[in-house]
Amino acid sequence: MAAKPKPDLVLFHVPRTRSLRVRWALEETGLPYRLERPEFTRGDVGGAAYKAVNPLQKIPALTDGGGEAVCESIAAIQYLLGRYGPFDIEVKPDEADYGRYLHFLHYGEAASALPVSMLLAHVALLPEEHRIPAMAKWARYETAKALKYLDEHGLAGRDWLAGGRFTAADISVVYMLLLLKLIGEFGAAPDGVKAYFERATAREAWKRASAD
Repeated sequence: MAAKPKPDLVLFHVPRTRSLRVRWALEETGLPYRLERPEFTRGDVGGAAYKAVNPLQKIPALTDGGGEAVCESIAAIQYLLGRYGPFDIEVKPDEADYGRYLHFLHYGEAASALPVSMLLAHVALLPEEHRIPAMAKWARYETAKALKYLDEHGLAGRDWLAGGRFTAADISVVYMLLLLKLIGEFGAAPDGVKAYFERATAREAWKRASAD
């Protein structure tokens, strides 16, 4: 078996953005990495230098040895686990919960991102005159549905989403819960989801990843 490559990982990171997911995964796995901190200037994140890394100028971007950047947070986590694993935060294909793990790994974006992002925009990010109350109402309703599903189908009888342990699926989902908390929209979440958030954010790797 060929030896695993030596990581040369650089994470372009801005606190509270989706790069937090990738940094959390790096802290959980213990992989060495270096942070770059682009200026988070609206409309021109990181300027020309960062545009050369990610032409969309979105956060995050993860490079390894100067190669092409991986610029989607879930994809970056999958890159780390696939290239440098195995790690305990990944459920393997021969485990019973593999399909469940993949489902919730992507649930944090595929099912949750649209309503949470719309809620974020129309209660916090957009200038007051551009916020649409009907959109905020819709987003709040859809977010409540997503949280109910998480409570009843993800966490019922479980501490973690898959594999009987904390995994990258939890990293994916907890970030969306963080966004709701930051904009004051987490108070109506089911008690089981609130307890889950507290368990996840009590982890030492989370504390290191979210410290700055």
